[in-house]
Amino acid sequence: MKLAVVGGGSTYTPELVDGFARLRDTLPIGELVLVDPAADRLEPVGALARRIFARQGHEGVVTTTSDLQAGVEGADAVLLQLRVGGQAARERDETWPLECGCVGQETTGAGGLAKALRTVPVVLDIAERVRRASPRAWIIDFTNPVGIVTRALLQAGHRAVGLCNVAIGFQRRFARLLDVTPDAVHLDHVGLNHLTWERGVRLGGPDGEDVLPKLLAEHGDVIAGDLRLPRELLDRLGVVPSYYLRYFYAHDEVVRELATKPSRASEVAAMERRLLEMYGDPALDEKPELLSRRGGAFYSEAAVDLAAALLGGAAPRRQVVNTYNRGTLPFLPDDAVIEVQAAVDGSGAAPLPVPEVDPLYAGLIGHVTAYEDLALEAALRGGRDRVFRALLAHPLIGQYDRAEGLTDRLIAHNREHLTWA
Repeated sequence: MKLAVVGGGSTYTPELVDGFARLRDTLPIGELVLVDPAADRLEPVGALARRIFARQGHEGVVTTTSDLQAGVEGADAVLLQLRVGGQAARERDETWPLECGCVGQETTGAGGLAKALRTVPVVLDIAERVRRASPRAWIIDFTNPVGIVTRALLQAGHRAVGLCNVAIGFQRRFARLLDVTPDAVHLDHVGLNHLTWERGVRLGGPDGEDVLPKLLAEHGDVIAGDLRLPRELLDRLGVVPSYYLRYFYAHDEVVRELATKPSRASEVAAMERRLLEMYGDPALDEKPELLSRRGGAFYSEAAVDLAAALLGGAAPRRQVVNTYNRGTLPFLPDDAVIEVQAAVDGSGAAPLPVPEVDPLYAGLIGHVTAYEDLALEAALRGGRDRVFRALLAHPLIGQYDRAEGLTDRLIAHNREHLTWA
C-alpha cells in the first residue's frame, strides 16, 4: 500500500508518522511518500520519519520528494495537509480582522474566508493531478477550512473525504474522565466542520447508555474550563459545543483577548522553528513532547482509521468525517458538507441518521452553510463583490460597513494569492 502526504514537510507530520508506525496492523503501509516543495523542512521531517519507522520496527519505506506527480503516482490514498502562504499568511488572518472589531482566526470569520480563497484553487489543482496520476486514489483532506475544501473536492468529482481531529479529541478526553477505553465512547456529534456539538456520549456503541448528563454533572467544571466557556452555559444547553463555538458564543470577549496578546500564529511559528531544530537531531527517533502543543492531537489515529476503512475492503466503520449531507440534515441542501458519524468503506463515507436538531443549533448550522456556499463561489470565481457577499453573510460579521472594511483588507493582504485581484 502506498500513501502520499502532500504538505509532508509540515511539523505535524511526525505525529502522523508515529500513528502509522504504531498502528501498522490496521494500516499496512509499504511506502509512505512525503511531498513538499520546501526542502529545508522536508529533509529533517523525512529523516525523522525514517527513524520513527525504524525505532518501531516498521518495514515500510519512507521517501521524500518535491515532485508532486512522482509522489502521488500509484498512490492508494493521498492526505492533504497544506497551508498556502505559511504561518505568515496565518498571522495576517489573525490580525487584520481585529481592525474591524471581528475575530481574527484562520478557519472562521474573515480570516477563514481568506484561507479558503488562497487554498481552494491550490487544492483543486493538486486533486486534478492526483486524478491523472492515480485515478482510484482516495483524497483525505485535513486542510482547513475542511468543510469548504471538502465540498470543493466533491463538487469537482474527486474521491474525497474530509477529516478533523475535534471529534476524536473529545472522545479521548471523555474516555479519560469516564475511566474507560476510547473505543467504548461513541459520540452523537453533529454540525459542520468547526461548528459542532456533542449531543450525547454513549458507552458501548451508538445504542449504548447516554452518559452525557453524568459527564456534565461530575466533570462540567473541567469541560467548561477546557472550552473556556461558563459552566452555567453547558448546564443550560445540555450539550458540549466544540471549542470553536466560543468564537460565536463569546465573540466580543474573544476579540478583546486577541487584541491584547500575541497571535497564535506567532506562537506556532516559534514552536515550529524549535521543532525543526529538534527534528534535525539524528539521535531523535520519536515525536517530541513539544509537538503535542502544536495542535492536531490524535490526527494520526483518525487518519489511520479513515484510510484503513477506505482501503481495507472490510465491513463499514463508524467515524466522524466531513461528507455530503444527502438528506441527513433535512434543513440543508443535499450537497452541503456536514460533519457527522458516517459509515465508511471502500465506496466512501455515507452519513448515518441524525436525530432532529434543535433550532438553536440548526439555525446557526444553516446560517454558516449559506456563508460556505458564498465562500466557495468566491474561491472558485473570484471578484470583490463575491468576497463582500460571503463576509456579509457570515454570522460573525453581518454588518455592511464591517464587510466593506474586511473586504478591502482581505484583498490587500492576499493579493499575491488571488489571480483575479
